[in-house]
Amino acid sequence: MIDNITMNFVKETLKSLQDEKRFTHTEGVAEEAYNLGMIFIPSEAEKLRLAGYLHDVTKCFNVDRQLALCEEYGIGINLENLTPKLLHARTGCEFARQLFGKEIVDDEIYSAIMNHTTGKAGMSLFDTIIYLADYIEINRTFEDCVNLRNYFYDNIKNATTAEEKKEVLRKTLVLSFNYTLKDLVKEDRRIDSDTVEARNYFLTTKNCF
Repeated sequence: MIDNITMNFVKETLKSLQDEKRFTHTEGVAEEAYNLGMIFIPSEAEKLRLAGYLHDVTKCFNVDRQLALCEEYGIGINLENLTPKLLHARTGCEFARQLFGKEIVDDEIYSAIMNHTTGKAGMSLFDTIIYLADYIEINRTFEDCVNLRNYFYDNIKNATTAEEKKEVLRKTLVLSFNYTLKDLVKEDRRIDSDTVEARNYFLTTKNCF
């Protein structure tokens, strides 16, 4: 169980690392992660809230600082294919563990931070909840985010069994990757291979959780 002292310490630390807009998003992800946790893993809901708070811990760092952290933590990156907005997922899991310790940032939270931006094939249910919470939290007003949020909640209310709920989640993930790929192609931007592999995995793997 995550105690209030730990949660408040994390929140106050993040306020010092993020601007107001980013922290508003962070709070939204934390609450969405908790809500999704209550649907899929009630025993982990508070831990998911904590992971939601931590997911963007280095998001407000500039590229130079991100690259310095990559060097410090021994994170290999391909500068030719560098996508700066993805760096915070790689640096964030290491930075959060250095900052708060492995007792708070355990392997499950570490993995969720690492995979929340691109997704990956074979993501755990915990990873998936943080990925989706980041996409559909209530402060997201982009059309794709609103559509995905509506799709998930319109369908989850009709799911009664655990299997039906997980199937809604799987289909929501596929739709999220479809939206992401569509936007990246439209903007003529590089597509990370993890996103393609994640889309194909969740498209073809029915019992993935």
